[in-house]
Amino acid sequence: MRALKISLVGLGFTAVLQLVVAVYSGSVALLGDGLHNVADALTALPLWLAFSLGRRPANRRFTYGYGRAEDIAGIFVVLMIAFSGVLAAWEAVDRLRNPRNVDHVVWVMVAAVIGMVGNELVAAYRIRVGRRIGSASLVADGLHARSDGLTSLAVLIGAVGVAVGWQWADPVVGLAISAAILVVLVQAARSVGERLMDAVDPELVTKAEALVAGVAGVQEVTALRMRWLGHRLQADVRLTVDRDLDVASAHDIAECTERALTGGLALLSGAIVHVNPCDHDSGGTPHPEPAEHHPHH
Repeated sequence: MRALKISLVGLGFTAVLQLVVAVYSGSVALLGDGLHNVADALTALPLWLAFSLGRRPANRRFTYGYGRAEDIAGIFVVLMIAFSGVLAAWEAVDRLRNPRNVDHVVWVMVAAVIGMVGNELVAAYRIRVGRRIGSASLVADGLHARSDGLTSLAVLIGAVGVAVGWQWADPVVGLAISAAILVVLVQAARSVGERLMDAVDPELVTKAEALVAGVAGVQEVTALRMRWLGHRLQADVRLTVDRDLDVASAHDIAECTERALTGGLALLSGAIVHVNPCDHDSGGTPHPEPAEHHPHH
């Protein structure tokens, strides 16, 4: 929440400054960058709402809580990136068809530098916090801000071109900005899409399996599934123990397994552990995990 508040204020100030200079100078490249900054600042609002919803406790209707709201907000972030890219491209093409001089080039340069520095500071902050708390939506929002920093650099290059007499440099840079936004759009859409499809880093799964296998009494890790709900991980584990253990002992192993996972994975909020008895004859478990089994606990 603190990251969203700080970035909203920082990007809001940058966007207003750039749009004012764009209106007075007639720079379509700076206009595109300013619009992108407006879109980036506004994406903090649905994320803010999603984080607020995510704090609500689970209930009988939303038994897993409201963490998925954060992933849905990521869709809005992607749509805003796409909208700003289309708008910037439209303005650039229109300026190529209807040329117009760019005035106050020095102010355009100043606004571009401010946009470049401001966006990179916000981007680095959002991405750092997003990765620390496991929020794909906040990381995508940080990538959005980073693209703004790159486009501000492009605006600066275009302004230098105008200063030496190349009036076409401004709309051409506007088109380049649209292409840069497209690259960021693909990155953000992939990140948010994978999160909505319950994708997790395979290395994270490998680490979790090692933690479970290291628990005393666990003979085999039959299956382990993980998924994100917002910026928190959930895990489902099926493991095999000695069939001669009493219920209390098997329960203790399950409890140790959950503690090992939550202690070894900082972003894991909880784990559901299912214990299977081994088969002394085969050395395995009489309850193999089907290919598409959805266990009930």
